[in-house]
Amino acid sequence: MGKKYQESSKLVDRNALYTTQEALDLAVKTSKAKFDETIELAVRLGVDPRHADQQVRGAIVLPNGTGKSVKVLVFAKGDKAKEAEEAGADYVGAEELAQKIQSENWFDFDVVVATPDMMGVVGRLGRILGPKGLMPNPKSGTVTFDVSKALNEIKAGKVEYRVDKTSIIHVSIGKASFGVEKLLENFHVLMEAIIKAKPAALKGQYVKSVSLSSTMGPGVKVNPVKVLD
Repeated sequence: MGKKYQESSKLVDRNALYTTQEALDLAVKTSKAKFDETIELAVRLGVDPRHADQQVRGAIVLPNGTGKSVKVLVFAKGDKAKEAEEAGADYVGAEELAQKIQSENWFDFDVVVATPDMMGVVGRLGRILGPKGLMPNPKSGTVTFDVSKALNEIKAGKVEYRVDKTSIIHVSIGKASFGVEKLLENFHVLMEAIIKAKPAALKGQYVKSVSLSSTMGPGVKVNPVKVLD
């Protein structure tokens, strides 16, 4: 552990459960790198992701964005390709882009959007895009004919949340430079969406634990009972 991390760790009581505002304040204070660190949220849920009826997944536009510039690739043809270009897509194409990804291991993009008629082409990339979390999905709004809306939302700060194999959702909620107030707004919008996505089949406690941290800083535990206070 570096000196800065050790200094930051002294500010955090590992056994304490903080309010969201206190936790965000500490996450920002422990952000001591020379770059503008990202504030990360980790939520452990009481679901079993092996069961299809306990999957938790969705997407939400953060009111203050993410602070990141996102490169978007759009699979579309004809008028929809033109619409994507006019809406600010970084890359637009069809079979030739799929071939580039397959043959050149090309991944100079952060999000993939596809029109439904292109999913036959995109589906062949499932084994490549899937493990990287880049596969378009109707639930996250990335399989759609309304490509301009999808692009506008992504560029404005849309984030996707999805429970992983260990029942944890990892999402970034902004940059340390945002300040606590803006980060708090983003946090509340995201947590409300996650709570609304609670599977009907689930019995028992849904939100088990919540933690916030900066890119290089220690984790700060949030009281899971009071996340929306």
